[in-house]
Amino acid sequence: MLSAEMLASAIRLAVPVIITAVGAIYSERSGVINIGLEGMMIAGCFTGAAVAFYAGPYAGILAAVAAGAFFALIHAVASVHFRVDQIVSGVAINILAYGVVRFSSLSIFKMATTTPHVDCLPKVTIPGLAAVPWLEPLVSKVSPLIFLAFLLIPFTAWVMNRTVFGLRLRSVGEHPLAAETLGVNVYLMKYCGVLISGALAGLSGAYLSIEHTQMYVEGMTQGLGFIALAAMIFGNWMPLGAMWAGLLFGFAQALSLRVVTEAVPYQFIKMVPYILTIVVLAGFVRRSRAPAAVGVPYERGEAA
Repeated sequence: MLSAEMLASAIRLAVPVIITAVGAIYSERSGVINIGLEGMMIAGCFTGAAVAFYAGPYAGILAAVAAGAFFALIHAVASVHFRVDQIVSGVAINILAYGVVRFSSLSIFKMATTTPHVDCLPKVTIPGLAAVPWLEPLVSKVSPLIFLAFLLIPFTAWVMNRTVFGLRLRSVGEHPLAAETLGVNVYLMKYCGVLISGALAGLSGAYLSIEHTQMYVEGMTQGLGFIALAAMIFGNWMPLGAMWAGLLFGFAQALSLRVVTEAVPYQFIKMVPYILTIVVLAGFVRRSRAPAAVGVPYERGEAA
């Protein structure tokens, strides 16, 4: 269970949850619930694979980020500008993304559920450490996006706690009227938070389709956008906590892939990571403190 291969597998499976959960922190710290992360991941999966097929993996990753940000922009316009219920808007984004991706796949590749195989980014091997037998699976032939995912944790913590942007973002999520009286553009900060969350969800989708499977397959996100929201809540809206929650899910998923038994149906084994997420979330959600104004529509000049 604690072998290097097992830990490497857990990290690979945790990466999309970690990246998306970090993006969710930006959105919710600005006061906007982003239920549409699943749809933004789907958009990133397909767009990344489609563009990578024609223009290579680097272009595919950039296109996936742009696709996630585009769907996030729709969510921001609806929920921030027009004050649509944020849950309803997020669910609509999920449905819209699924339909757009399926239509696009049929139009471009004449296949509804898959795309052709694509090339992935060049793998990275850390010199010296790769020569250590028990470290070799962890530090050799690693996707660059895995390193990026873990770099996002300290970077986001620094942004939230040490920069003017982070202070304004958090103030908008806690008390937007007070922030507005101090000259903060509340709408702009909310837009920034949602767009960052969408861009990171798109990046997460690109990791799944370009780095993990090297093709788009319909349904490949498997609810990871919702798992990322749970990881963010479990982590108390903090990047380090979200990282540990993502690793916990990745470990449970890696374990479920290695359990082979005839006594228990395979489908029940696959359920273990999701059941674990529900149990952990139910046990810790009362200890978490959400931003005070998250999910509350705001209009300039009005108290939330």
